[in-house]
Amino acid sequence: MSEPQRMIKVLLVDDHHLVRTGFRVILEIEDDIEVVGEAADGERAVGMTRALRPDVVLMDVEMPGVDGLEATRRIGADSAGPGGPTVLILTTFDRDDYLFAALRAGAGGFLLKNGTPEALVEAIRVVARGDGLLAPELTRRVIATFARAGTPMGDGGTPETALRDLTPREREVLVLVAGGASNAEIAGALHLGEATVKSHVSRVLAKLGLRDRVQAVVFAYEHGVVRPGG
Repeated sequence: MSEPQRMIKVLLVDDHHLVRTGFRVILEIEDDIEVVGEAADGERAVGMTRALRPDVVLMDVEMPGVDGLEATRRIGADSAGPGGPTVLILTTFDRDDYLFAALRAGAGGFLLKNGTPEALVEAIRVVARGDGLLAPELTRRVIATFARAGTPMGDGGTPETALRDLTPREREVLVLVAGGASNAEIAGALHLGEATVKSHVSRVLAKLGLRDRVQAVVFAYEHGVVRPGG
């Protein structure tokens, strides 16, 4: 007898009621997604995340009072470490300052609202399984920023001890993650099973104190594990 399908619990956060309604309509036709609540501002989003423990918080950026970036920081502080809610930023504004602020705040993904419903559904599934999501064009902008300006995401310090704790295989996995490879692609490149790759990725994140793959990409470029154009 097969196990019941695991539902992905989603909290919708946007100050426009019609936008939230549209997202709910898109998501609730999916068999594996359940919308567990809605919030119109960041303050309420933080409280509802604590109460409802969603898997994914679909978060707008510009909202009255506490905005989406501050709400993301608070949610991340509440749920440090793997297994907590993942914030997927969804915004109309294609701005680098929002992108980098979202990454600093601990968002697990960043999407623009000009995408398709299918892309939104797939993004929710991706971040729910802990893979993190940054659209390819946004990854290129992160790398280009490092190439132009050094290390804009942090204080310039190099956590040598944490990097030394990685095994050679884990370092290989980190390099491939930084290149945007999926678990399946890493498995093919290293001739490993996907379950083994997933275990390696989890250990890399734990050893480096990172929440997800998006932070791993930033870490790898920030600390010279890989370099733009390398």
